[in-house]
Amino acid sequence: MARYKDPVCKLCRREGMKLFLKGERCLSAKCAMERRAYPPGPHGRGGQFRRQESDYGQQLREKQRLRRIYGVLERQFRRYFEDALRIRGQTGANLLSILERRFDNVIYRLGFADSRAQARQLVAHGHFELNGHIHNIPSALVNVGDVIRVREASRRNAYFRGIAEILEHRSVPEWLRLNAEDLSAVVVSIPTREQIDVPINEQLVVEYYSR
Repeated sequence: MARYKDPVCKLCRREGMKLFLKGERCLSAKCAMERRAYPPGPHGRGGQFRRQESDYGQQLREKQRLRRIYGVLERQFRRYFEDALRIRGQTGANLLSILERRFDNVIYRLGFADSRAQARQLVAHGHFELNGHIHNIPSALVNVGDVIRVREASRRNAYFRGIAEILEHRSVPEWLRLNAEDLSAVVVSIPTREQIDVPINEQLVVEYYSR
């Protein structure tokens, strides 16, 4: 499984916004955006001397932000965009809906993990069941009616023993229904743009790939 292995804090600095790639650390004073809110590299502090960003540059940055938020590499992200084109409706909203339905993102949205990277690791290690079967593919897309549960063997793990109380205070998106006591959830609908709290202008992403 291909994945990004370099430091992730510099991605937030490069994009000029918090991408929330390291869970609770992003909410603390240790966050790189709190300490060094300028792009990485030797020319990062000299931002005032850079030329004004072109339309293409804005489209590229928005695409990179969206891709990095969900932790998807370029080739797979391009496939998601092509899938979104084939679905009736607005391509940008369709793309966000596909990304939200990734299994690792669903685990993150339910509060089982503090970041999508942690959720991806938990899924890859086989801690969750999808419709009664152990599922360890983070990129799999969930559908309406799918049932997600922490597998029985994993419930004895110290991490999951203490997570039930935390889940009771977590808010989940409207398109998911969480049973914190049972460590399970159900996908009740396909997420709409209004239900996806990602600060991205998806139209710029569509324009980038439509050049």
